Amino acid sequence: MKGLVDIYATLFKTDLAVQFQYRAAMVIWLIGLVVQPVIYLVVWSTVAESQGGEVGGFTGADFAAYYIAMMVANHLTFTWVMFEFEYRVRTGAFSPLLLQPLHPIHRDIATNVAYKVMTLVVIVPVTGLLIWIFAPRFELQGWAVALSVPALVLAFFTRFLVEWSLALAAFWTTRVNALNQVYFAAMLFLAGRIAPLELMPGWVQTLANVLPFRWMLAFPVELFLGRLTVEEAVHGLCMQAVGLTLALILISLVWGRGAKRYSAVGS
Repeated sequence: MKGLVDIYATLFKTDLAVQFQYRAAMVIWLIGLVVQPVIYLVVWSTVAESQGGEVGGFTGADFAAYYIAMMVANHLTFTWVMFEFEYRVRTGAFSPLLLQPLHPIHRDIATNVAYKVMTLVVIVPVTGLLIWIFAPRFELQGWAVALSVPALVLAFFTRFLVEWSLALAAFWTTRVNALNQVYFAAMLFLAGRIAPLELMPGWVQTLANVLPFRWMLAFPVELFLGRLTVEEAVHGLCMQAVGLTLALILISLVWGRGAKRYSAVGS
């Protein structure tokens, strides 16, 4: 265990130095991260105003709180591995990683965390600026805020493992863009990004509760904002634990078969 911690510390320092070399690119990526929730915020706030001040129990200030919290939660949990895995496999860039005495996922986790630490210097002031501009209403509860921390950690690892597992489809097909688009479309609707799940039709909410999308993003946001009861919070944490366990099983099954196929093709 100590050896793995030392490896992560080394990878983190190295990746942090690499990320620092791409400051301009990071600014561009961060603009996209911020613009999308702001657009949704403005649209839903306008709808609420046109409907007499609220929609489905959400006022303009509630929408502001929701989308600002969603922006931060999405930043802390998102990955980009599904976008680049195909390139790694297709070009053979993945081959050197298989020769190292370390599972490639550890390097990807370290890179992801390094990027997020690096970009917090932008996310934090941007969040403060959005709070100042849109005047959100945060009705926070101590216990809910405290539980939202482990909820975010579970959401990050579940989302990372699920997306890493799906990215392994590149071992079987050289074009995975269609799969990526289906996944991210589902993430948009079922994880509460385009609208709070409370405003979605009943069948969408049921689907979101069964599939892992809500637990990978919407749940930590709802918990942080104090929109859940204690029972709902405990249920959500249990669902996250189940999702993480299933994601670990999935990745162990797919990785072994995919790595063998990749090695056979490469040989």
